[in-house]
Formats: sequence, structure tokens, C-alpha cells
Amino acid sequence: MNDLRPHPAECPIGVFDSGVGGLSVLRHIRAQLPHEHLLYFADSGHAPYGEKTEEFVVERALAVTAFLLDHGAKALVVACNTATVAAIKAVRARYPELPVVGVEPGLKPAAAASRNGKVGVLATARTLKGEKFLQLREHISATTHAEFLLQPAVGLVDQIELGDLQASKITAMLEQYVSPLLDQGADTLVLGCTHYPFVRSGIEQVLAAHDRQDVVLIDTGDAVARQLGRLLETSALLRAAAPAAPATLRGFTTARPTALSAAFRALLDLDPPVAAADV
Repeated sequence: MNDLRPHPAECPIGVFDSGVGGLSVLRHIRAQLPHEHLLYFADSGHAPYGEKTEEFVVERALAVTAFLLDHGAKALVVACNTATVAAIKAVRARYPELPVVGVEPGLKPAAAASRNGKVGVLATARTLKGEKFLQLREHISATTHAEFLLQPAVGLVDQIELGDLQASKITAMLEQYVSPLLDQGADTLVLGCTHYPFVRSGIEQVLAAHDRQDVVLIDTGDAVARQLGRLLETSALLRAAAPAAPATLRGFTTARPTALSAAFRALLDLDPPVAAADV
């Protein structure tokens, strides 16, 4: 009897976030691994994670991972800083054979890029309170002597999820959250949430208004895609460079599919099929 199951390398990569922010990571994955099938899961019906308890985020991460595995995922990208900090340990413990890549605030590259040792970190409150983040900060501070200036950006994810990246409310929030970091002398700024690269131009406008165009912005999406490629190669799960069928992309969401479809079009200029997920 023939085995009709696809070869594991032909299976898709699952990518998930609390909402549309992980599309900034998906963009890097598609650029670096263009032959891979992809599943994107936006848990927008339970967003934002940054204001939820750690127990809640762990529960959601495990539920979404199970959903993506049911849809054939061969690897998982936790494209959410908050979920990485709160839940990636639990995901790896539940699925020890699954290649898993998380997103961490780029503290190490930021410390290396900083000229004066003062690094601003813009992130959700949950990320900045997480044990994993605090341990990482302590370790890198001890080895590099960098000073990390932490700034929770309360409500910014909610506004980005609405899709109007030029909204006056977003502009006001960016000024409110970035300015104190500049006042404290930060010469490097970590975009510590996958949503934030989508308002990079707004952050650059704040820098220009303060005559601080020299500030370096750190986005770790590129590093995540590179690490994913390494894991797939090590696990013999890379899809062929010249596959018989083109790579596919599908979206799932716990909110309105039309909202995720609109985000795909507005943020990535893509129009993949999107379905509701009762998870």
C-alpha cells in the first residue's frame, strides 16, 4: 500500500502572533525561504497578549500550536515577543520534537550597535515584566555594561491592529513613548514587539522632530528567519529550492477573516485565503 502522506519537508511552517504584528516576521521568512509553504495564525480574538496574564498567554500559545500542528505544520515560529517570553518554554516542553523559533527583543545586537551604552526598549508591559526578558537583560547588561531603558507602550498594539498606521492617535503614542527614551540619552532603540516595525516611519518622524536621526532602530525579524532556516536545514526539513508546486500561504484568525485579509493587503500587498478558526 502506498503512503500518501506528504514528505515532511513539503509540510508548511506555522507562524502565529496575537494579531497582525507577526506579519512583519512573515515578511522576512518569505524573503529568505521563498519555497516554503506557510500558515499564519492571528489570534486577534484574544488580543492583545501584552495585557493578559502569563497563564492566559501560555494557554493560548498551546491551543494555537495544536491547531497549526493539526494543519500539518512541520515547524513553528512564535512571531510575538510577549508569547515568546511567556509561553515558548511550555510549547517546547509539550512538543519536544517540534522545531520552534521565538522572537526576542534584540538586546544583544542593540548593545553592540550602541555608541554610548544607552539602549531604549519599546515593548508591551507583559514582555518587559517577563522572567525570560529580565534574565536576558541582566545577562547582557553584565557582559556588555549596556544600560537598558524600558518603556512599555500601553495601547500601541491595539491601535496598530486597527490598520490606520497614519492615525493621529498612533502619532501621539509614538511621541509619548519614544521621547522619554531620547531624553534619557538612548542612541539605540529596540522595537520589542513584532507590531512595531509597521510604524517604523512614525518612529523615524519622532526621531527627526528631536533631531535624533542618528538613533539606530533594531528589528529582529531578519534574525528570526535566519534561525528558522538553520533549524529546518539541521532537521532535514527544508523544502526543495525548485519544487514542483509553488509555495502557498494561508491565514487563520480568531477574529473576522476580512480584517486579517485587509491587513495582508495593506501591510504585505498579499491576498491569501483566510479562514476563521474556532480555537
